[in-house]
Amino acid sequence: MTAENGVSGTTRLRVQRRTADAARVALSVGAGHEISHHRGGADRPPTKSLSGVRMGTISPPPLPLFPPRGPFFAGWSVGGVVGAVRHHPVPCAFAILLLVFMGVEYTVPMVPVASPPLDLGFIVTERLNTALAAAPALNTALAALNTVFVGMQTFYILWTFLVEGRPRPTIAALFMFPCRGILGCSTQLPLPEGFLGSGADFPVGNVSFFLFFSGHVAGAVIASLDMRRTRRHKMAWAFDALNLLQSVRLLAARGHYTIDLAAGVGAGFVADVLAGKYEKIKWKPERQQACCSCGCSCSTPRCM
Repeated sequence: MTAENGVSGTTRLRVQRRTADAARVALSVGAGHEISHHRGGADRPPTKSLSGVRMGTISPPPLPLFPPRGPFFAGWSVGGVVGAVRHHPVPCAFAILLLVFMGVEYTVPMVPVASPPLDLGFIVTERLNTALAAAPALNTALAALNTVFVGMQTFYILWTFLVEGRPRPTIAALFMFPCRGILGCSTQLPLPEGFLGSGADFPVGNVSFFLFFSGHVAGAVIASLDMRRTRRHKMAWAFDALNLLQSVRLLAARGHYTIDLAAGVGAGFVADVLAGKYEKIKWKPERQQACCSCGCSCSTPRCM
């Protein structure tokens, strides 16, 4: 009996020790969870357990659909709305235009299949179109001046790359023109009625061209944005003014639809942004050169 009592006592001690060890392990794990929660889980990398729960970090719960303090608009007041309109006029104006054009879209009659497209830019420039049609020499002269402006865009973009060593405008142009070709082939718009072609217009020779979107406008926008980055503000304003006159001339000659010109402005901005992102990712800072106008490094945010 004494031996049996000794064996059973030893067994109980072993069980008690295992229970105590398990309790210590549980306490240490719980303390580790708490410490990692307070420290943001920075002490050790999170590991996945079998149940898919990250060890060492506690993921925050998803945001409730209904906030505990009630919906956001419940705290609005007349003074707050007036202050929002005064401090944020542009979003408020777009909100009003959203409602206006929703009503217009539900009520505007569709253009019949046999009718030409309705273009408000063509309506505004009707008198200019008539004047250019009556004076072919004037139309040719304006087309030649427009071609010179396109050459100015091309010269500036190539100058920034070949002389100043800044590739962003060139990369933007390389992004923009193939996209224009793809979209121009994807949806080929009919040539506008009353188109006044000229052998001096770009592309020179009175040849075929893509309507959507306007490469004339997009190229000018790319050059103007780069001029502003390099603090050539007077040149930028001059390019913007010439771009506006170019757009009026293209509408009067029926060389582009209004939507082509508007999309050209957006395409120029998008191509410039994409070129900037590509340059930040791929271009090495040690290869950057100083801007010729401001003398700072082109890798700084000010000149990017």
